[in-house]
Amino acid sequence: MKKGSFFSSVMLSCLLVVQIPYASADNNSRYGLPDFTQLVEENNMVVVNISTTKKVERELPPQFKGMPDDMLRYFFGIPGLGAPQSPHGKSAPDKEEVHSLGSGFIISADGYIITNNHVIEGADEIVVRMRNRKELKATVVGTDKRTDVALLKINAKDLPVAKIGRSQGLKVGQWVVAIGEPFGLDYTVTQGIVSALGRALPEDTYVPFIQTDVAINPGNSGGPLFDLNGEVIGVNSQIYSKSGGSMGLSFAIPIDIAMNVVNQIKETGKVTRGFLGVQVQEVTSDLSESFGLTKPMGALVGETFPNTPAQKAGIESGDIILEFDGKIIEKSSDLPPIVGVTPVNKKVDVKLLRQGKEKTVSLTLVSLEQAEMSSDAQASQHISNRFGATVEDIDKNVLNDLKLPFGVMVSNVTGGPAEQAGLRKGDILVTIDFKPIKSAREFEAIVKTLPKGRSLPVRVVRNNQSLFLPLVFEK
Repeated sequence: MKKGSFFSSVMLSCLLVVQIPYASADNNSRYGLPDFTQLVEENNMVVVNISTTKKVERELPPQFKGMPDDMLRYFFGIPGLGAPQSPHGKSAPDKEEVHSLGSGFIISADGYIITNNHVIEGADEIVVRMRNRKELKATVVGTDKRTDVALLKINAKDLPVAKIGRSQGLKVGQWVVAIGEPFGLDYTVTQGIVSALGRALPEDTYVPFIQTDVAINPGNSGGPLFDLNGEVIGVNSQIYSKSGGSMGLSFAIPIDIAMNVVNQIKETGKVTRGFLGVQVQEVTSDLSESFGLTKPMGALVGETFPNTPAQKAGIESGDIILEFDGKIIEKSSDLPPIVGVTPVNKKVDVKLLRQGKEKTVSLTLVSLEQAEMSSDAQASQHISNRFGATVEDIDKNVLNDLKLPFGVMVSNVTGGPAEQAGLRKGDILVTIDFKPIKSAREFEAIVKTLPKGRSLPVRVVRNNQSLFLPLVFEK
């Protein structure tokens, strides 16, 4: 036998051996591999396609920017600000329609459907297409941007309903299945395993995402993630990809979180979250030893904000939160979602580690929305929308060190004249139009009196150097 023939035979044999377990459902069971056929047959009817239409302002092509509106409309049929219509035909409309696709699943026989907020956000029309190709218009019952959950309603009855499971008992390594419409391809099934749990993503602190290696692509968003019992344990929401397609890193909203949002929307029309009022950081192995812990765990309090439940309960910087309302805090990212789903006005116990000793305090949460409104109200005393910057009073000792008789610090630049003048966060504002700024309250009063349409000198101190900037309020 020739050497090449020998290796060809071996390769063919290996291929045959590898393919045998996948020959039938019986073989799948025999070799310990899951068989998804029954799961898909029982659940494909609960998955729906969601298509949206959104009207957006037509963007002017770069090559036409700067041209007069009359010329754009007359010669090119491109809309301007009230310019005449082209004699060569009808002008293009001021708005154009943008279409997008997503997935969702039915949670009640009378037509309630869960999907992602980003799938339907800003849509002028939402159409739900069922497995039998029937299309129905949907209305938005409510949405929640923080969790990216939306609840829709269609006018129907006796619909097949998804079985809602629990995400709390999930384990890394278990099999999961997604059914959705990637790239608009009807009812596509993909499978994989749970890769990680409680994954915190930037700006998504209230969602402990389920990470999987299930192939999720554009169009899958809002679709269900099933366990092998055929129960929904997550809502597919995001992917991590440099190419725009699946790279084995997909993230689903735990169904426990999604259903909490849905139930609140149904009952009250809005979502309310608990607010504690602390900034936390991870407890590393080095920190755990220095704080007297036997292993890294808990959420280390870096700062306690004033007039919050945490501050009123006596939680201090340097405390480590070990338990919240009876739930163990393994890592700092565990705390925000637990606080978020805890009912407002509920009295809860918080177990802390303070200077090597355990301590329990009791507190009552307020709503996150209430805390944000309170924060905005406080900040409004030092913000001038007209000026475009936030300022705050400076300690007299700091002013003395800088050899300044007065001044206020720019804590944020929000736009407008301040941004155009070149003001930066951290600048010390000394005078405006030669008027001394002695306090944040005085700053507000002075800004209201400043004239429009002319350049005003603004003196600031930046990096211990004094400079003047030109400030102009438009007419």
